[in-house]
Amino acid sequence: MTNPKIPLIEIQKKLEHYCAYQERCHQEVSQKLKELGVFGTPMDTVISHLIEQNYLNETRFAEHFVRGKFSIKKWGKRRLERELKQRHISDWNIKNAMKEISDKAYWESGQALAKKFWEAHRHRPLAEQKKKVWNAMQYRGWETELIMENILRLEHQKE
Repeated sequence: MTNPKIPLIEIQKKLEHYCAYQERCHQEVSQKLKELGVFGTPMDTVISHLIEQNYLNETRFAEHFVRGKFSIKKWGKRRLERELKQRHISDWNIKNAMKEISDKAYWESGQALAKKFWEAHRHRPLAEQKKKVWNAMQYRGWETELIMENILRLEHQKE
């Protein structure tokens, strides 16, 4: 069923623009089509068109998502994976997208982030300072081992 007020070709053009503006996943496109009143076979037709014309590509979406959220928001791999799964991205695409982050860049970013939070709370008692770093990094999806390593390293530098 399609919204009778908007022809399918116009809906396709709207969605082409929507996908060209920024990378989108299938879930976002499906939601946009539902908002436009497009369901069933016409929805599948539009999505197929977007895939064929390379406006919609989940591998590319996952790679861009990982690079952007890691470099801008400093998210860890656990948060990135969780967010991609919420968007119904396949395990293969998630695993492939995680290759966008080099081990060296990941380690350096984790160190810099821990140091930033450590410095921001240097006036607090040590236990509270450690807890603040832990919570901030865990919220951003960094692995427990990496958080602990950084807290211990920062604590020993203080001495």
